[in-house]
Amino acid sequence: MTRSPYFPETAAPRTRQEPVSDTRHGITRVDEYAWLRAENWQEVFRDPTTLDPAIRSHLEEENRYQSAMMADTEALQKALFDEMKGRIKEDDSSVPMKDGPFAYGSSYVIGGQHPRYFRIPRDGGAEEVVFDGDKESQGKPYFQLGGVDHSSDHTRLLWAYDDRGSEFYTLKIRDIASGADAEDVIADTGGSGIWNADDSGFFYTRLDANHRPSKIFYHRLGSSPADDRLVYEESDAGFFTNVGGTRDNRWIMIGINDHETSEYRILPSDDPEAEPKLVAARENGLQYDLEEGGDVFFILTNADGAKDFKIVTAPTDSPERANWKELVPHEPGRLILSVLGFKDFMVRLERKEGLPRIVIHERATGTEHHIDFDEEAYSLGLGGSYEYDTDVIRFSYSSMTTPAQLFDYNMRSRERTLLKTQEVPSGHDPEHYVTRRLMAPAPDGELVPLSLVHHRDTPLDGSAPCLLYGYGSYGSAIPASFNTNCLSLVDRGFVYAIAHIRGGKDKGYAWYENGKRAAKTNTFTDFIACAHHLVGERYTSHDRIVAQGGSAGGMLMGAVANMAPEAFGGIIAEVPFVDVLTTMLDDTLPLTPPEWPEWGNPIISEADYKTIAAYSPYDNVRAVDYPPILAVAGLTDPRVTYWEPAKWAARLRERTAGSNPVLFKINMESGHAGASGRFSRLEEIALNYAFALKVTGKSA
Repeated sequence: MTRSPYFPETAAPRTRQEPVSDTRHGITRVDEYAWLRAENWQEVFRDPTTLDPAIRSHLEEENRYQSAMMADTEALQKALFDEMKGRIKEDDSSVPMKDGPFAYGSSYVIGGQHPRYFRIPRDGGAEEVVFDGDKESQGKPYFQLGGVDHSSDHTRLLWAYDDRGSEFYTLKIRDIASGADAEDVIADTGGSGIWNADDSGFFYTRLDANHRPSKIFYHRLGSSPADDRLVYEESDAGFFTNVGGTRDNRWIMIGINDHETSEYRILPSDDPEAEPKLVAARENGLQYDLEEGGDVFFILTNADGAKDFKIVTAPTDSPERANWKELVPHEPGRLILSVLGFKDFMVRLERKEGLPRIVIHERATGTEHHIDFDEEAYSLGLGGSYEYDTDVIRFSYSSMTTPAQLFDYNMRSRERTLLKTQEVPSGHDPEHYVTRRLMAPAPDGELVPLSLVHHRDTPLDGSAPCLLYGYGSYGSAIPASFNTNCLSLVDRGFVYAIAHIRGGKDKGYAWYENGKRAAKTNTFTDFIACAHHLVGERYTSHDRIVAQGGSAGGMLMGAVANMAPEAFGGIIAEVPFVDVLTTMLDDTLPLTPPEWPEWGNPIISEADYKTIAAYSPYDNVRAVDYPPILAVAGLTDPRVTYWEPAKWAARLRERTAGSNPVLFKINMESGHAGASGRFSRLEEIALNYAFALKVTGKSA
């Protein structure tokens, strides 16, 4: 691979080396860039100004280098930003959802970065703004809203915000009539709360110093947060806690889970002083989720070998596992994703043969029907309802060529009502685009789904550039949904493709299992196979493929760059989880103990250590000719810490046998989700797309 001719000969930052050795299971590793990890990282998450000046200086030098290398794309980035912004209806508004005497919704104003929340009388009338996100964000370099939830008596809002990017959310209580916030402010929360039955207080999750949601508290309005009642505390650092409610407002549900095991405790919403009652004790590998159903709970579970999940019921007064009764049996290959309970119906979202489906179950008769769609590939979102006693649910539909549509669906009459179609102000004609679903053969014979879209006029002779996106972890399936941003590439002749690789649940739970732990390498070889298949089918050529992934998908980018650098013309790694082994060995980091079921625990297991060491991108950088690489990160990211991509960029430059540039951009005022605000985020996407265009020789 020769050096890309599209970048100037600018000297990259030199990162000083201070070797630190670590020996585990008789194996010694040396990390020459460990010093980039701030010793006071917990403090930095809360106050970025406390970052070691030497580290800050290095990161700022990285930003200057990245800016210099991409300086010739500034006009292109501006054009891309304007195009993507032009596809957003700036004064967009949601369709209000009914709840008692009101219907609640959200909207934006022209030029606004953050949503406003409003309500109208249930059957129509004047709009009342109850919360203005733009107003709250004023004067803050970073601002991210958490939950904004109204009380059942419709007099108050419980709202949360993060102004550092570190995901430590502050909770406040607002009086809707006056617009004033109460004095009882609660810091270091998970970002939302659940009102009790009479709205006299709420339950919330508090994060500890290591950013772990380990405690559930109850706060009574008007009292000091210091006096809040500790409802539940999780002692196992490998489990996270969360708290939720039910539409019928009868129960508070405390969830405890890692990636393989779950447990619930419940207490009546009208008795916040009650002790939580255990539903089913945690068993390694047993997963279950609770949903209200009046006198029963609907329980989605993998119990008794139901790999793709089944639905059981249990009486609310005795929900222990001995009383679980099967309602919807396990069907191999049909993955049940979620369940919603209503007075007369139960609704489930499932995926079968790679496509989502909404199924309506009538509780009185047991009869079922599903909602039909015409396109061969599409995405569904099940929105549900605020209300429990209703016949109407809400869902969204889109495909890679069809803008999102929002429907109300009457479960009794089976009538669907189109409420809204996503508006693309700058214009969009679906007939100009072609979407395809391909199956790429993996090395072991599995067929990996590929969803793609291209302009109808794009030549399919191998000359088209391609952006190939992948994730492949935690069971997350990437939907084939409408994406206005990618049209800026597609309209410039790109093929935009999504690789539905193992590690996700795109083809059922086994698809996830066969892409984790000891089988993790399948995720990487699946992605490489997708690249080969696109080339073999003449959609593109290897030097025209730009691979993109974020977070665990950024780890994918690092792995495929090491394994098959010749298969790609460029790599975009957003908040990349690339120092996997070091992170999984550090049990002080926020996500490490809960992540062991996903990746393995290399602290106690030599086998897990060797498995992770064999693919961890940072540990496997080698003297090969890498394609141009762009890594993007945020300083206050608690999920993928900034030092992972910082170290990775340094080691890539040190060890590579080639001369292609490695660019590292770090947002010094954001975390895992990137810049806050709907338009600020577009600036980051514009940089990514400008890089993709640059490395494939397109400059406009």
